[in-house]
Formats: sequence, C-alpha cells, structure tokens
Amino acid sequence: MTNKTLAIIKPDAVKRNLIGKIISIIEENDFVVSQVKSYHLNAVEAEKFYEIHKGKSFFEALIDYMTSDKIIVLLLHKNNAVSQFRKLIGNTNPELADSGTIRKLYAVNQTQNSIHGSDSDINANVEINFFFK
Repeated sequence: MTNKTLAIIKPDAVKRNLIGKIISIIEENDFVVSQVKSYHLNAVEAEKFYEIHKGKSFFEALIDYMTSDKIIVLLLHKNNAVSQFRKLIGNTNPELADSGTIRKLYAVNQTQNSIHGSDSDINANVEINFFFK
C-alpha cells in the first residue's frame, strides 16, 4: 500500500470558495499536504486524465465540467493514503455518502461532487505523475 494519493478539488468547490474548508478537513484527518497546484485543465488534458471513462454516457459532461474552471490539485501523504482518503471523501453520489464525508458536506450532485481521490495505489501513482512530473 502506498502512503500517497492525489486529490483534486473540483470546479464546483473552487467556484463556491470551499478550498480552505476542504483542505482543513483533509488536514484534520491527519493527511499531510506536500504539494498544491492551481490548474486549469484543457479538453485534451481532461480527456487523457479521464480516458478510463471514455465511451461511457457521462464522459462528455465530465470533460465539460472538469474544464469549466480551475481545479486545485493536492499531493497527500498518510499511511494507507488511498483507502483512507476514499473513506474521507465518501461515495461518488452524495446522497449515498456517509455523514461527515467531504461529498456529503459539499457535493452539489453526482457529477459536481466537489472532490476527486485516486481509487487505487496504481492509479494514485499515474495521477500524481500526471500533475506533479
């Protein structure tokens, strides 16, 4: 298990000025934020980052959403970072997310769910390298 993972504060949360609140929750849960980057994905970059979802019904909407405004990318460290962060952010669908999770607190809906977290150790390394080369 890796001790690092990638988090992305998504455009809906950036637009609603939730960056500080979300980072506070992350730090209060003993994650160490070692790198932070403000970034604006273009369509080519977003399609590459989300290529695993290409061909799915929500792909185009996801690309439009993720390129609609800036994102905040975070490199996080903690023991069992991926699994611990997935617990902290909650279910992709905020209606199904556990109380106190970031998505339950801040997501607008299943698409505009405020935060991304790597879903596996392998993907964490790929995603980290995508933004922090």
